[in-house]
Amino acid sequence: MAIMKLLDSVYEQILVPDEILVVDGSYDDETGNLFQQHKLPGLKYYRVEVEDRGLTRQRNYGVKKAGKNMDVICFLDDDIILEEDYFQNLINTYYEFPDAIGVGGYILDEVKWERKQISPMYAEYKIDGWTRKLGSRNLLRKRLGLLSTKPPGIMPDFSNGLSTGFLPPSGKVYPVDYFMGGVASYKKGLLEKIGFSKYFEGYGLYEDMDFCLRASRHGQLYVNTAAQVHHYHEEAGRPNSFKYGKMVVRNGWYVWRVKNPNPSLTARFKWMAVAVLLLGVRCGNILSSTKKKEVLFECLGRKAGLISLIFQKPVPK
Repeated sequence: MAIMKLLDSVYEQILVPDEILVVDGSYDDETGNLFQQHKLPGLKYYRVEVEDRGLTRQRNYGVKKAGKNMDVICFLDDDIILEEDYFQNLINTYYEFPDAIGVGGYILDEVKWERKQISPMYAEYKIDGWTRKLGSRNLLRKRLGLLSTKPPGIMPDFSNGLSTGFLPPSGKVYPVDYFMGGVASYKKGLLEKIGFSKYFEGYGLYEDMDFCLRASRHGQLYVNTAAQVHHYHEEAGRPNSFKYGKMVVRNGWYVWRVKNPNPSLTARFKWMAVAVLLLGVRCGNILSSTKKKEVLFECLGRKAGLISLIFQKPVPK
């Protein structure tokens, strides 16, 4: 199972966590039986019932079960494998930057980076001497003037900023507004002040961004690119394509308004332009995709999400 590979990498750490919690929302006993067969030191296993299932609820549940003496709580997706110095580099960030209330790790393998001294080509992105390709969607947005000019991990007024995947594997620490929830850590005191939003139930798309944006009101977030992991994507748990497409639009609108509750007319236009553009791009993928039905239903979900915003907009809390 994926979670055993994750735990193997946790126990091989230079700095092993004082406490390891597994909060299981499965509908079967497979994970529980696995831990009955393999007794692991310091591990606490919790199988939650229906009322506590779902990513945000399970995280809130885990926070409540964490030891009173814990200073920092780390969250990991179960399809992650850690480099052996992950926790050491992550925790050292809190000492190096005393204003840090949260630190994110860095996912390897997802982007090919190159060291270049020359100026990047139009279809490339350069930061700190590292260069990567923009990708077709971001290149199209750049041509239309809809690509963020802010650093990665910083949300512009119209949302749709560059993800932390645009931070290079430089080993440096970068200030951000948000990072990936599957490689996140926060001060326990922060988690006792604010919880993960109940708006994001089930699959919880963008729940990590929502939490980070609210957390940023209390202090500074960072990504340490030396705290590295490998991400082996597991599709299990993703909702059907229609719901996913609708979630992309509505949850995207929600987190935008968490950061910018009163956007300007220009920001509103750009947000909608990006949403319509990405809908068109996704619809165009139907012809080339091997999963035409799934892509079609995702497009219909995105369209339904946009229409629903006319009649019922989600209200951030």
